[in-house]
Amino acid sequence: MSESSRRAFLRGLAARAAERVVSPPETEPDEAPAIDPVLLDADVYRYQRQLVLPEWSEAAQLALRDASVLVVGVGALGSPVAAYLAGAGVGRLGIVDEGMVELSNLHRQFLHYTPDVGVAKTWSASSKLGFLNPDVLVEPFQMRLDSDNAADLIAGQDLVVDCTDTFATRYAVNAACCAAGVPLVEGGVVGLTGLVMAIRPGESACYRCAFPEAPEHAASCAEAGILGPAAGVIGSLQALEALKLLGGLEPLLDAFLQIDLATYEVVRVGVARRPGCPDCE
Repeated sequence: MSESSRRAFLRGLAARAAERVVSPPETEPDEAPAIDPVLLDADVYRYQRQLVLPEWSEAAQLALRDASVLVVGVGALGSPVAAYLAGAGVGRLGIVDEGMVELSNLHRQFLHYTPDVGVAKTWSASSKLGFLNPDVLVEPFQMRLDSDNAADLIAGQDLVVDCTDTFATRYAVNAACCAAGVPLVEGGVVGLTGLVMAIRPGESACYRCAFPEAPEHAASCAEAGILGPAAGVIGSLQALEALKLLGGLEPLLDAFLQIDLATYEVVRVGVARRPGCPDCE
């Protein structure tokens, strides 16, 4: 596309957006002004590759702009998730992690650089995300999410993406999201295998419906190893499911993807809401 054609295209998008402007109702002097429902020219330019998608729309972009998302864990999975959500234009992005950047993190956690070793992961990630998209409000929570604080952290969120690596945290996140009715995207990766699952509480199977109990012996990345791109693939799929849920596209519900990145075998496993599930019933 030539430069003149590109400018004409962007002007057309802005014009169509302007045509949909509705004069806001008059407000009392002490009322806060309404948020402009139309994308600014700079937004149209920044997100033009999303806006031209037939599956996307200005309404989807506005929904993204007004959304509040909590990413639990900003390591191997949380790095691509947070980066893609910030890049896509999520308005408010909370990131939760208690860890400090370690040298052994850097081969797969690309929001952290060598000079960040010893720095809190939430602050390291916040600085990179701020450079990526300064219009996104990034809120760092330097703490560990557990069953005691999960409800408080998740309250008021529009979506949660769980990028942690322990079953205890996953179950705590799942239970809190089900109780609050907040959609959730789960993911996990170890070695060269990974899993992705989207959840809409009250409508689809939750994480505990699919996995009633944690396995007795689950190898960690420290034990089984991991290649950075494997985490990148799974984290990218989590971010994609998050954008689907926020933008009104059809997410992966009542199923999870089991992905073998050594052979590229992908299995879609159907699941259903389980009667008596302690989290979502």
